Amino acid sequence: MAVFPTETLNSSLRGLSIWWQVLFPALFPFFVISELLLGFGIVHFFGKLLDPLMRPLFRLPGIGGFVVTMGYISGYPVGARLTAQLWEQRLVNRAEGERLVAFTTTSDPIFLIGAVSVGFFQNVALAPVLAAAHYGGGLLIGFLMRFHDRHAPATSTNKRSEVSGTLRIRRPSRVAEALKAMHEARLLDGRELGALLQDSVQSALRLMIVVGGLVVFFSVVMEMLTHAGVVEVLSEALRFLFGVIGMPVTLADAGIFGLFEVTLGARAAGTAGTGLMHQAAIAAWVLSWGGLSVHAQVASLLSRTDLRYRPFILSRLLHSFIAFALVYVLWGWLGP
Repeated sequence: MAVFPTETLNSSLRGLSIWWQVLFPALFPFFVISELLLGFGIVHFFGKLLDPLMRPLFRLPGIGGFVVTMGYISGYPVGARLTAQLWEQRLVNRAEGERLVAFTTTSDPIFLIGAVSVGFFQNVALAPVLAAAHYGGGLLIGFLMRFHDRHAPATSTNKRSEVSGTLRIRRPSRVAEALKAMHEARLLDGRELGALLQDSVQSALRLMIVVGGLVVFFSVVMEMLTHAGVVEVLSEALRFLFGVIGMPVTLADAGIFGLFEVTLGARAAGTAGTGLMHQAAIAAWVLSWGGLSVHAQVASLLSRTDLRYRPFILSRLLHSFIAFALVYVLWGWLGP
C-alpha cells in the first residue's frame, strides 16, 4: 500500500462506490423489513404454514421456508442474517442453522439478470440457464444438507396432543395455528411500532457498515495482490489446469477474481470472449461460490452464534461445481 498509494486509494473508492451505489440500496431495505417481520410475527406465521413442506425435504422447521424465500430474493448475505436471528430466538438449533445457511446464500435475481446477464454479458437470454443452474444447484444443496448432522434433534414444535382418553380432539386448521403463532410471537416481542422501527433501522445500518467495510477491504486486497504478482501466479496455475481439462485458458482470470469477489469475477467472465457456454459456466461457478468477500460477511454474522463455518464453505464449494456442471447439462434446453 505504501508502494502503490494511488492504486490503493482508487481501489478503495471503487469498493466504496460498489457498496453505496449497488449493495446499500439493494440490501438495506431487506434488512429493515426482515427485522420488522420478525417483530410482527409474520415469520412465525409462514413458518407454521410451511412446516409440512420444509421438514420432509430439508429437515428444517417451517420458519426456514421464509429464510429460503428472502435469501433467494434479496441475495447474500440475507440468508445468513435471518438464520442468525432465528438462532438467537431459539427457533432453530445449530444443525438446522448450518443446513439453512448452506443453501440460502445465493445471488439475488436482480444482480443475476441485470448486472451479470445484461450488464456484463449483454445478453438477457443467458438469464434462464444461469438462474436454473444457480438456484437449482442451491436447492439440490439444501436437499443434500438434510443428511448433515443427521443425529441432531429437531427443534421442538410444541404440538398439542390430538387424543384425550378415548375422545379425539378436533385439530385447528393450519391457518388458524399460523395466526395463533404470529399473535404469540408479537406478544412475546412486546415492542411498540416506533421502537421496533427504530431498532430495525439501527440494526440494519450496523450490518451495512460491516458489509461495506468488507467490500472495500477486499477491493484493496485484490488490487494489491494484482500489483504484487500473486494474481498472475494463481492465474497461470489455473490456466494450466484449464488446458488439461479442455477449458479456454483465458477464463482463468475470471476464476481467480471470482475466488475473491463476485462482481469482479462475473465481469471478467462476461468480457472473456471465449465461447458463451464456457463463460456462462464460469459465471455460474463465481455466483455460487460467492467470493471470499461474501464468505467474510457470512462469517461475521455467524460469529455471534454457535454455527460453524466449515459446513458453509464445503457447501459453497459443492454448490459452485454443481452449478458449473448444470450449465452444460441445461444449455441445450435453456441456453440462448
